[in-house]
Amino acid sequence: MITSKEDLAFYLSEDKKALGIRRKRPSLFGSEIWKYEILLRKLEYYKNCKSNILLRPYVLYLKYRFHNLGIRLNFEIPLNVCGPGLELPHIGTIIISAKKIGANCKIHSGVNIGKKHGKSPIIGNNVYIGPGAKIFGGIEIADNIAIGANAVVNKSFLEPNITIAGVPAKKLNDKGSGWLLVREEEGDAK
Repeated sequence: MITSKEDLAFYLSEDKKALGIRRKRPSLFGSEIWKYEILLRKLEYYKNCKSNILLRPYVLYLKYRFHNLGIRLNFEIPLNVCGPGLELPHIGTIIISAKKIGANCKIHSGVNIGKKHGKSPIIGNNVYIGPGAKIFGGIEIADNIAIGANAVVNKSFLEPNITIAGVPAKKLNDKGSGWLLVREEEGDAK
């Protein structure tokens, strides 16, 4: 959670690094996901740290831009849920109603993280969520887990460093999300 200007700078730098962006500022065209994450982090900062009535018009303006950009990108992400290093690699439907999502998580399009009977998931650090995955209920996902495409996760997975997939999801192997990150870095080097 962002509780200071230093936290805001850290979250923004980690998000930028996760998205693989090297530019200083978003370009006029083609940086919509980065712009969305910047607005998300700024709103978190103003919600958590600033309650000055003079800032209210600026915060309303940020909310307006965040809402409209979210509609254009099909993203619905609440404030103060995602940790630093959030990576949304593609434009497409992403709906999040989680209680908490840890640091350095990669969430592909078509993902729905939702409530069941009023309870929301808690997702650990370094979790890869494949395209079309559905995660719901009062469950916990441990650190370094890779969730396969179109998986339906309706129970907790507390063992770290595993890969899960299927309907309903079950453990496939002990590789976890670490091997995905290594493969992507190798692809970047080529």
